[in-house]
Amino acid sequence: MRIAIAGAGNVGRSIAQELIDNGHQVMLIERQPRMLRPDRVPAADWVLADACELASLEEANVAGCDVVVAATGDDKVNLVVSLLAKTEFAVPRVVARVNRAENEWLFTEQWGVDVAVSKPRVMAALVEEAVTVGDLVRLMTFRQGEANLVEITLPPTAPYVGQPIHAVPIPRDAALVAILRGKRVLVPSPDDPIEAGDELIFVCTAEVEDDVRTVILGPDSVERTRNNR
Repeated sequence: MRIAIAGAGNVGRSIAQELIDNGHQVMLIERQPRMLRPDRVPAADWVLADACELASLEEANVAGCDVVVAATGDDKVNLVVSLLAKTEFAVPRVVARVNRAENEWLFTEQWGVDVAVSKPRVMAALVEEAVTVGDLVRLMTFRQGEANLVEITLPPTAPYVGQPIHAVPIPRDAALVAILRGKRVLVPSPDDPIEAGDELIFVCTAEVEDDVRTVILGPDSVERTRNNR
């Protein structure tokens, strides 16, 4: 893919290097000359320009990109870049960095954002995922809340422990996409049993999260979670 990244700070450069290592063509757009450091990511195309200016994005041929990543440290800039990328250049996929948690509500489809990545939320989710057993933890949101990546670590008391996946009545609009067991990542198949301590990774809509929790952890799990909160 051809990917444009607005913001060549530590975050932007790290994303660029990761994507280049995965075989993608990356362009870094930076407006501050002192931040232009091609030696840090030599395989990227570096552009000195203001990504909030329409003419700069036209000159950089953003319309030819498959993805735009708004990765600056300024939420206002990231919103403007996202809106221009989507509305003026019809970029298929726009990913935006959220720096301040209180601004997260702004990063929606109306501003051209397909995926908003909030550092505080991601860090909180990773902490919860590391220490929580017997509850559903939301790891990431896709398509502006239409679908979430969630994780449940199975306690020994979970109702379907020891039973094959095909026996688990997984709700509609939910899919079990992976099982983490120790150091192994398992692709679920119908005859695989689930075990206590397994981390089950689902993609599901927000509306069925409680249904997933009820099926996997038992009928009293939703009420128990609400009481704990």
